[in-house]
Amino acid sequence: MEQLLHVKNLEVEFRTYAGVVKAVRGIEFQVNPGEVVAIVGESGCGKSVTAQSIMRLIPSPPGRITGGSIIFDGENLLNKTERQMQKIRGNTIGMIFQDPMTYLNPVLTIATQITENLRLHKRMNKEQAMRRAVELFGLVGIPEPEIRLKQYPHQFSGGMRQRVMIAMALACEPKLIIADEPTTALDVTVQAQILELIKGLKDRFQTAIILITHDLGVVAGQADRILVMYAGQIVETGTTDEVLKKPSHPYTWGLLKSVPRLDAVKGKKLTPIWGQPPDLLQDFTSCPFVPRCDYAMSICAQQMPPFFNGNKVRCWLNHPQAPKVKFKKEVS
Repeated sequence: MEQLLHVKNLEVEFRTYAGVVKAVRGIEFQVNPGEVVAIVGESGCGKSVTAQSIMRLIPSPPGRITGGSIIFDGENLLNKTERQMQKIRGNTIGMIFQDPMTYLNPVLTIATQITENLRLHKRMNKEQAMRRAVELFGLVGIPEPEIRLKQYPHQFSGGMRQRVMIAMALACEPKLIIADEPTTALDVTVQAQILELIKGLKDRFQTAIILITHDLGVVAGQADRILVMYAGQIVETGTTDEVLKKPSHPYTWGLLKSVPRLDAVKGKKLTPIWGQPPDLLQDFTSCPFVPRCDYAMSICAQQMPPFFNGNKVRCWLNHPQAPKVKFKKEVS
């Protein structure tokens, strides 16, 4: 299958008063048409910076993309001018942001904001754009679209604002949608509705989706493949079944143990990943997870691990001569 997106050796840094923060460190992954790829990890691991890099939304200064390429639909987005990127954003690549109130203009009606892209990219007149907006509101489950379109963002609930963001992302029928923590700050019922909505729209339009989240529980049943990020690097990748059922990296084990389970004994506490994420101001010559890892060996603190198991996991425990340690689900 022909790749829709191929991120190669991407490197992103931010120049601060404290030094150079290396937020993304040589990551590589692909997204195929109609595929859902989840990028999972703690806050600060580089997930959102990766998404912003694909959209070329890294604020400069202080940020800049220092290496690699982002091949979308056969063209390198890093070679595009800002004017060319404006024709891509919201048109062939859509984005759902994690905080709708940050990205929806409070002084403009929803109709004005949702029809802007349609008139810009699809050359629709006002009446055509409004008809399309009503259709989109129906697709994302917003009732009485003719009335709601005339309202302002503050008149919508959190879940409804997120649906508006999804409608805006879908407006021009993009080939790729980047959903950056689309269920943050929503209650679990609304979370489930939003995720089911995204999945249904993906099945209907065959749109590829990059789903960014810190919660592995969110991606179960949603993603085709999972990329686990830590300290700006991809440390494990595989199909959803491979990563959730047979994880190979201690960091992935920690993320899974941090997810509440319905089959756990009542009163059983979750097992958090102890310690703090590493300082991204420093260069890593060894595994960055060593200070937090219960299975660290001497080589882990001496040398950066390569990828093992067919480029699927970056951990010395997967070396043929390493001790055999397997993930155990803590049910009781």
